[in-house]
Amino acid sequence: MLSQLKPALMMTLLLTVITGAFYPATVTVIAQLLFPHQANGSLIEGNGGTIGSELIGQNFSRADYFHPRPSAAGTEGYDAAASGGSNLGPTSRTLASRIDSLVRTRHAENPAAPVPIDLVTASASGLDPDITPAAAEFQIPRVAHARGLSEEKVRELVRASITSRQLGVLGEPRVNVLQLNRSLERFGR
Repeated sequence: MLSQLKPALMMTLLLTVITGAFYPATVTVIAQLLFPHQANGSLIEGNGGTIGSELIGQNFSRADYFHPRPSAAGTEGYDAAASGGSNLGPTSRTLASRIDSLVRTRHAENPAAPVPIDLVTASASGLDPDITPAAAEFQIPRVAHARGLSEEKVRELVRASITSRQLGVLGEPRVNVLQLNRSLERFGR
C-alpha cells in the first residue's frame, strides 16, 4: 500500500506546485509585462484618484450624463459583489413591469425615437459597461439640452466613442458609458 501511496502523494504535491503556484505566477508575470492596464483592472484615473473601471458598469442617473444599461446586480443595482442577472424569464410579471416602467421613463426623455432594448434590459452580469451606439444616439437630445451643448457636438462625441468589433468580426460596436461621460466633462456643465 505504501508503494502506491507515495507516488500518489508525490504527484499531488507536484501538481499542486505547478497548478497552484508556478502556473498562476507565470500568467501574472506575463500579464503584467504585456497587458499591465488590463491585468490591473482597466482602472480609470481622474480627479486625484480612481473613478472607475472600463470593465464595470456604473450608475449615472443625472440628465447631463449618458445612462448605462439597467443593472440587476444587488438590491440597488451596480453592486460588483452581487454580479449576476435577475434570472427573471420572459413570462415574469416583475420583469415585464420593470421593462414597461423603464420604457415609459426613457420615452418621456425622448418621445421622438423608439427606445433601444439595451436601455431597458439588464445584461447577464448586471454590470455591463457598454451600450449600443443606438442607445447612445437615443440619449443625445437629453444630454445636449442638460449640458447646453448642440446635439451635433454631443453626436460627434458619441461617434468618437464607438468601439468597433474586435478583429472586425467579434462582438458588436459599442460605447463605453464611463469613457463617454468623461469626454463630456471636458465641456463642463
